[in-house]
Amino acid sequence: MKIFIDTADIQEIRRAARAGLIDGVTTNPSLLSKVVGDANIADYMKEITEVVAGPVSLEVLATDSEGMFSQGRDLASLADNVVIKVPLTEDGLVATRRLRAEGVGVNVTLCFSPSQALLAAKAGATFISPFVGRLDDISHQGMELIAQIREIYDNYGLDTEILVASIRHPLHFVEAAMIGADVATVPPAVLWKLLNHPLTDRGIEAFLRDAEKANIEIPST
Repeated sequence: MKIFIDTADIQEIRRAARAGLIDGVTTNPSLLSKVVGDANIADYMKEITEVVAGPVSLEVLATDSEGMFSQGRDLASLADNVVIKVPLTEDGLVATRRLRAEGVGVNVTLCFSPSQALLAAKAGATFISPFVGRLDDISHQGMELIAQIREIYDNYGLDTEILVASIRHPLHFVEAAMIGADVATVPPAVLWKLLNHPLTDRGIEAFLRDAEKANIEIPST
């Protein structure tokens, strides 16, 4: 399963890329508004695309198909690895088909049902982004949706990749991997939690303590 980082914070993106943990980035206007400040927005987004070689999802602001298509083309011109995020609406799917016809990758976002996911795939979506955390928030089983989409896509050999979004905790990540999602996009706080385990920390402490007792040192060359 590929891992994308869900943030617009360039420092967090660099940190995760340096550790070799991420295959791409997802952003949205809300995330960008927290970090851009007075910077030129186009320059800032382009900088993100230069940190990772994989897909970087940038979202349109228009709600009509013509506006989404026009904004999508502008965003795609920033870098070859830009993927355009559009909402899962009729206009969004029209824009998806047009952008895909020009070879532009599209991430159809705000998916909350298996039928929506099937329609997005038929429109040619590169990625479908079901929001599991938001479904959990209203007492639905978010991960059940991922399992449903996986089964439907496998039934018909659909190429659209399932990008699990709105991940709130490490268990969401593990369940997505077990179901067979193609991608999980995780906020930095969750990404770093995936690395941590108290037994790892205790093991390091024990090794260092024993090495100190035995006066063990690594010889320099």
